[in-house]
Amino acid sequence: MDEVATKIIEILRKNMKDPSKEVTLETPLSDLEIESLDLAVIVFDIEDTFGIEIPYNANEEVEAFATVGSVVDRVKGIMADSKASGAAA
Repeated sequence: MDEVATKIIEILRKNMKDPSKEVTLETPLSDLEIESLDLAVIVFDIEDTFGIEIPYNANEEVEAFATVGSVVDRVKGIMADSKASGAAA
């Protein structure tokens, strides 16, 4: 598991009811028993950790945040896009 995935799992664990539960990239976020209000805190924490902005609409982004791996992929994609746009500037 890479550094991005490890940090995201650490952030998720801070907001889980049972942080000792096993978390893998395949774990559905719904299995982590994270309340919807906590999801906003998680998004802010991820943004601060990686210096990115995550466009998030709870009604539209359900698929993009279905599993831990999908969150990792989304963050990596945003990081790559921000590096590319920063290099183009």
